[in-house]
This record gives sequence, C-alpha cells and structure tokens, in this order.
Amino acid sequence: MSKAKSDTQPPRLSQDPHCLRETREKVLEVAIGRELRGFRHQKGLTVAELAGLTGLSIGMLSKIENGNTSPSLTTLQILANALSVPLTAFFRRFEEHREAVHTRAGEGVEIERAGTRAGHHYTLLGHIGANASGVMVEPYLITLSTESDIFPIFQHGGIETIYMLEGELLYRHSDQLYHLRPGDTLFFDADAPHGPEGLEKLPARYLSIITYPQNG
Repeated sequence: MSKAKSDTQPPRLSQDPHCLRETREKVLEVAIGRELRGFRHQKGLTVAELAGLTGLSIGMLSKIENGNTSPSLTTLQILANALSVPLTAFFRRFEEHREAVHTRAGEGVEIERAGTRAGHHYTLLGHIGANASGVMVEPYLITLSTESDIFPIFQHGGIETIYMLEGELLYRHSDQLYHLRPGDTLFFDADAPHGPEGLEKLPARYLSIITYPQNG
C-alpha cells in the first residue's frame, strides 16, 4: 500500500534563487527611484508637494520612484534642482562597488572573540563592511580540540547558523540541548544563551555564520 501524503506543505519562499536579475536598464531605473524617494523623505516632502515644486505630475513621480519608467536627463535635472542635490546623486547606488571576498583554504584570519576559551579556535573566513544590503555577515570556522572549557554562555544579537563538519557536540540554545553530528544544521536567534555544552567527539569543527543589521 502506498503511504499517505503528509498534510504539511513546505513553506513558500518569496525569492527564487535561480531567477535571473532584471536587465541592467531596469536595475538603473530602480536605483534612480530609490534615490529619489530617499532624497524626498530627507526633505520631508510628499509626492504631491514635490510635484508642485517641479511641475511634474504625481503619476510620473510615482512611476519614477517605483522604477517603472526611465526618466530623461531633463527630468532628473529638474528633480535635482528641486531637491538641492547634484544630478549624479541619482546614480550613486547603481555605480556603487559590490564586494566579494575569496578566502583560500588555510588563509582565514585567526581571531579572538569575547568569551573565547582555551582549545577553541575561531577563523574568520571573510568580511564585508558597510554594504547596500543593510546586513552584516560574519562567517567563522570553529575548531574545538580539547575537552576543557565547555560553556553555553555566548549571547549576542542577530541570527546564527551552525553547520557541523566534523566531530559531535551537545549544543545548548536557551533551555534546549541539541546533539549535532556532521551534516547537521542549527539555525537560531543568537540573543539567547548558546554554546557547546558537551564535547562528544573531538576534534569538532563547524561553520558558524552570524548575521545582524548594520546598525545593530
């Protein structure tokens, strides 16, 4: 007999990781619209008020801000004058450099983190500072090589993801213990106390990826 299908459906995600980005022209329109909206908010203007200052229609301004039309240079100059910004300011994010960090095997930066204990080695695998996403990410390779100094006391802002590579751990998050083996993932709110409470099989290695807002 065939097994009954589960009633539980997988969650639907809002982003398709395989979709192609919009054309470069469309990305430029979105960047201009984002800058226009930001400058308008900085001046404390409504769309209607900006329309009155520029002679442009509310509908046209809404289309520009939403990236649904490609404004002429004349239109952009009118907007720049009304908002007291240089014309080039509308292209700032479109021209912004996007970073990528390639860290070869064995070339990560050994660091000391607050609360680090003997036998716990943290290797920072890459770092990108202020960026357009508004999110900071810290990827670490963590190696535990001694049975001393187990401690479930890390606590910090953001979201953390752990992916086990080698060894086994009993890992505490808040009032729960998780037995982590190679291939296991633990994804959690890092504001709760967490850390390795039982070192079941050493050496143990895992990836720890911490994400938090840039202004956090």
